[in-house]
Amino acid sequence: MTTNEASKQVARYYHVWRETNRIYSDWAKRHDISYNALLILYSLWNAKHYCTQKMICDQWMLPKQTVNTILKEFEKKELVFFGSTPYDHRKRGIRLTDAGIAYAQDVIPKLMELETQAMEKMGKDRADALIENTALFIDYFKEGMNHE
Repeated sequence: MTTNEASKQVARYYHVWRETNRIYSDWAKRHDISYNALLILYSLWNAKHYCTQKMICDQWMLPKQTVNTILKEFEKKELVFFGSTPYDHRKRGIRLTDAGIAYAQDVIPKLMELETQAMEKMGKDRADALIENTALFIDYFKEGMNHE
């Protein structure tokens, strides 16, 4: 592949990446939640026992202040509970309250079903290729970063 072709592929990749973010943002708006709040709710829904603010920030690459603001809003609506974590009592663990579980139940499973349907329509080979090629791009990008 020539440098010009690679540059065009990078532009195309970024277009697809932005479109992915856009459709998730649009989906969130249709369900009366912001994109970032959706990501945080997704993390809380999938957390086994508890989640920390740092875990959420690391998972979605969101700024600490953004996560904190949304979690405070969730707390005001009594959707989350802050308490110590079972492994380190100095850390604040976050869990969904019963009201939070009910709220998330109305949002997250619908999103997960849509994601699952999209993957099923792609078929196993294309879904595997999507994941493998994205992982390969990340590996090559990291490799290039290490040689800067």
